[in-house]
Amino acid sequence: MENPVIILGAQSLGATALDAFQSNDVVVYCLLDDDAKLQNTELNNVPVMGNTDDRELLKLLGKKCEVFVATEDTASRRSLTNMLRDEYEVVPVNAIHARASVSEQAWLGHGNLIGAGAVVSSNSKMGNSCLIGANAVIDVQVELGDFVQVGAGAIVNAGAVLAEQAFIGPGAIIVGGVKIGAKARVGAGSVVVADVAANQTVFGNPAAKV
Repeated sequence: MENPVIILGAQSLGATALDAFQSNDVVVYCLLDDDAKLQNTELNNVPVMGNTDDRELLKLLGKKCEVFVATEDTASRRSLTNMLRDEYEVVPVNAIHARASVSEQAWLGHGNLIGAGAVVSSNSKMGNSCLIGANAVIDVQVELGDFVQVGAGAIVNAGAVLAEQAFIGPGAIIVGGVKIGAKARVGAGSVVVADVAANQTVFGNPAAKV
C-alpha cells in the first residue's frame, strides 16, 4: 500500500487495525475519534487528531491517503462507510495482519479486518467490513455477508454461510454447512450444529436458543 492510512476510530478496534497496518510497515497518518478524551493523544506513537467527520483531514482521502473504519458500533461503521462512499467516493481498504494467512483463492470485499494468526481459506468469500479476530479460522467455501464479526479463536467450518451482521463469539465452532441468519448471535465457546434463524441468539454445546 503506497499511501498512508487514516483510521476512523481510536479505541480497541482502532488499536487492532493500527497493529495490522504497522505489521505490514504501512504508515498510519493519524486516527480520528469522536471521544474528546482521546483527541490530542497518541496510540502507539500515532496521533489521534480529531472527530471522525473532520473535513480538513478527510479531504486527503483518495489521492493522498487511504481510510479504514474502526469504530466499535456496527451502525456507526455502516454510516461512516456510506458517508465515505457518497461524499468522498472512496471505500475503506482491508487491514490484514502480516501474521494472518489469506488464501490467494479467497475473495474479499472492502474494509475487512483480519487479525494476527487468523486463517481465511481457499474459495471462501467475505463481504465488506467484516471483523475476523486473532487466530480465527474461516474454512474453505465459507460465505460471510457484510459486517459479520467472528471472534478470536472461533472456527467456521467448510461451506458454512454467515449472513449480514451475524456475530460469532470467541472460541465458537460453526459446523460445516450450517447457515447463520442475519444479525444472529452465537455465544462464546458455543458449538453450532444446526441452522440459526435471523436475529436469534444461541449459546451452549450444542448451541440452543437463549
